[in-house]
Amino acid sequence: MHLAYVALGANLADPVVQIRAAIQALEKLPESRLLKASSLYRTAPVGIHGQPDFINAVAALHTRLSPQELLTALFEIEAAFGRRRDFYHAPRTLDLDLLLYDDRLIDSAFLRLPHPRMHLRAFVIAPLLEIAPECRIPGRGKAAAWQPAVSRQRIEKLVP
Repeated sequence: MHLAYVALGANLADPVVQIRAAIQALEKLPESRLLKASSLYRTAPVGIHGQPDFINAVAALHTRLSPQELLTALFEIEAAFGRRRDFYHAPRTLDLDLLLYDDRLIDSAFLRLPHPRMHLRAFVIAPLLEIAPECRIPGRGKAAAWQPAVSRQRIEKLVP
C-alpha cells in the first residue's frame, strides 16, 4: 500500500456539501482506503478575483493504485461532480489535486509530484498539518516549515 494525500477544493454549488460528498467518493476508490480527512477550511481564492471563497480540505489515503491511476480516478470524480475547465483558475464545483504519493518525485506531462505549489498555499498546508503534522514534502522538507510562508493568506477552519 502507498500513502497518498489529496487536496479537495470547491467554490460553486454549495461547496461544503461538495467537499463532504467528495470525501465520501474518495472512500469508494478502488484498491484504496481513506485514512483521514481534515476539517473543512474557508479560504480566499489565490491569484483570482471576483470569485466566491473556496472550501478546502486534505485527505490521506492508502492505495494500491499507481500515481497515474490515482490521478485518473480523481479526474473521474471531478467529472462526476460537474467539474469544467473553461479557463485557468475558473470557479469549480470540485477540484482534486494529488499532492503527495509516498516520497515520490515525478515530473511528467501528466503528473508532477509533489504538487508544485502545495508548499505555497495555506489551503493545503493547514489541513495537511492537521492530519499529518510530521509530513515531509520531498525536495522541500517538513510541511510545517512552510507555515510562515503562507501565514498572510486568509484561512478559517469551519466548525463542524
